[in-house]
Amino acid sequence: MAAEDDYPGSGEPSEELECRPPGVEDLLDLCRELNARKANYVVIGGFAIRAAGYIRDTMDIDLLVETDLENESRVYKALEILPDKAVLELKPGEVGEYGVVRVGDEVMVDLMKSAAGIEYAEAIRDIDVREVEGVPIPFASPGLLWRMKVHTHRAKDAGDLVFLREYFASKGQGPPGD
Repeated sequence: MAAEDDYPGSGEPSEELECRPPGVEDLLDLCRELNARKANYVVIGGFAIRAAGYIRDTMDIDLLVETDLENESRVYKALEILPDKAVLELKPGEVGEYGVVRVGDEVMVDLMKSAAGIEYAEAIRDIDVREVEGVPIPFASPGLLWRMKVHTHRAKDAGDLVFLREYFASKGQGPPGD
């Protein structure tokens, strides 16, 4: 397995590179462009948990993407709307090859082949498409988020899991797999 420094866009950020936390407008702009290019993606991570109702900060936009070369090309083309054009350093196939590619531009965008072993083809069956200011956005559903986060044991996922457990309880359900 490759070391983290072998992944495109990973490793220590340079002094020049400072990504600001993304806002809803950044997500809207990116999703509008992804949709216009007919890219296959699902918003996961912080923005997806926010769409489910748990408002918390996020430092990046996490996208689970289909990793065939055509789709990666569409995703990369959409990312060219970011001002620094950092995506131009990438070649189609790198998300499929490395699993995770961090695009450090004005905002950080993480492109992922899978999350907790769940790839796009499986994830797309368990999404909530929400229209935000006229832009349809495919968010990971609460059930999909649970499946992606429950086995990570990351401290930053603990609050999300508490929220999701309460979310399911409010619906008279247990989390998936419980």
